[in-house]
Amino acid sequence: MVERRSYIVKGVCYNPIPIGKNHEYDWWSDPAKPWLVDGKLMKEMGVNTVRFYQPGQNAEAVKEVIRDLYERFGIRTILGNWLGFWEYPCPFYADKDFQDKVKKEVLEMVKLYKDEPGLLMWILGNENNYSCLGLINKWSNEEIDKEPDPQKQKAMRANIYYSFVNEIAREIKKIDPDHPVALGNGELIGLEFAKEVCSDIDLIACIIYRGKTFGNLFNSLKFTFDKPVLLSEFGADAYDVYLNKEDQNMQAFFLESQWRMIYQNLANYPQGAGNCIGGTMFEWTDELWKHNEYDPAGWSVHDTGAGWSNSSYYFDIRAPKNMNMNEEWFGIVALSQELEDGLNKRAPRKAYYVLREFWKKPVLNKKKTKR
Repeated sequence: MVERRSYIVKGVCYNPIPIGKNHEYDWWSDPAKPWLVDGKLMKEMGVNTVRFYQPGQNAEAVKEVIRDLYERFGIRTILGNWLGFWEYPCPFYADKDFQDKVKKEVLEMVKLYKDEPGLLMWILGNENNYSCLGLINKWSNEEIDKEPDPQKQKAMRANIYYSFVNEIAREIKKIDPDHPVALGNGELIGLEFAKEVCSDIDLIACIIYRGKTFGNLFNSLKFTFDKPVLLSEFGADAYDVYLNKEDQNMQAFFLESQWRMIYQNLANYPQGAGNCIGGTMFEWTDELWKHNEYDPAGWSVHDTGAGWSNSSYYFDIRAPKNMNMNEEWFGIVALSQELEDGLNKRAPRKAYYVLREFWKKPVLNKKKTKR
């Protein structure tokens, strides 16, 4: 509910890095103000929410972006924080000093932006739970290392991490009781531990890549951790590695199918789980820096090489070594090398128009009641 009205999050993950730059580029302070061009396109499409994984360093620039998107286009903002996940050499969630540092940073963010009228909610973390499994950025401590059972080690890390997230959520609510706090989580992995220690979390923000549907996600969540769910990252790339060509039709097909399932699981939908509040697609524009992240020469090249494999995206799974997921081609809007008022010209893909028409349809989410 937003301003006493039902609110379906129809959103995108937003990080408008221009061609030739990488993730370190401070687009928040870009004099060309890409959010004004994108905000207009988003409004025309029907987007009502953007997700930022973490705000920039310049608070005034961040506030300007949030205000412009809301005041000019009616688009609300979800703000997140990585919780130190990408710090080198790894996030030490078992270390008190590290916890204090991260908590201080998050609470400063909350104090800075909690009174912005365009703010919708907070998301804590993204796929940080994978560090508990040792899949990405593995961390440990002396007590965990002494445990010989690998499964018990994972459980120990999960309890430490989720307890820490809940502690942050509790502190946020003391400062800002008006905005929900979400737990950012890769898939449903680890939520059986979060259920025991995350009582102050309001909803789950799930990162999901399951192809054209989300499978049993919504019903499974009811049994795993019965909280509302925001699909905070999902999508489909627009490149067919097997045929070695762009495929806007398949991207549009997958995204419409995903949104159809989101709608079927909104509150009061007759056949659904009733626990979904919407989603933020990955992503608004292509990011050409991703395939050759540490090579500046590659940041201007729209690379067609795949970075990972996912058989749920079956249309090009027959690519060499089954590598079919193209990180540089997830944009609903493509970027052109041609500049227009200092910005890479925007070229909406087919998915833009398909979802624009899909969102115009009325939401049939009322259960029939016997008279």
